[in-house]
Amino acid sequence: MASKKMIEALNDQINAETYSAYLYLSMSAYCTFIGLKGAATWFFVQTQEEMCHALKFYQYINSVGGHVVLKAIETPPAQFKSLTEMYEASLKHEKYITGRINNLVNMARDEKDHATEVFLQWFVTEQIEEEQNDVDVLAKLKLAGKDGSALFMIDNELGTRTFTMPVGLVLPGQGAAAAP
Repeated sequence: MASKKMIEALNDQINAETYSAYLYLSMSAYCTFIGLKGAATWFFVQTQEEMCHALKFYQYINSVGGHVVLKAIETPPAQFKSLTEMYEASLKHEKYITGRINNLVNMARDEKDHATEVFLQWFVTEQIEEEQNDVDVLAKLKLAGKDGSALFMIDNELGTRTFTMPVGLVLPGQGAAAAP
């Protein structure tokens, strides 16, 4: 069973992951507004992934007998100067989330909470992918520079991204044991 301190930290991570989803939904909405439908799709898929991350924490807290406590979500920015600025902000945010995950792993190690440490390893690996996704898009945007036709091609490519539900995510009552 996870300590009260660990459960509180995991609840804080639900908030951080939900804010991430909210941030990417805002970016998706802005991309739609300015006519970058492919980028809007890319950020919408990112929104779905982040909500799944929050739900994985939700599920884990329930599975170890903890109490999920949801907190207010900060308002994300609603406008951006460019697509490059959005991906730079996304990369900065993902690095912040990586730091949070690393802190949770360190806390689990300090508390000798092996179950939580093992659970968190999925997120350690996931964050490598999250950061690399932004780095890859930023590299293309920097190569494109101010070439509108290149941006058009990049936007079309971004629109091909699809969402895949993470393995093991189940609805309450359909597999994961919950405490009363």
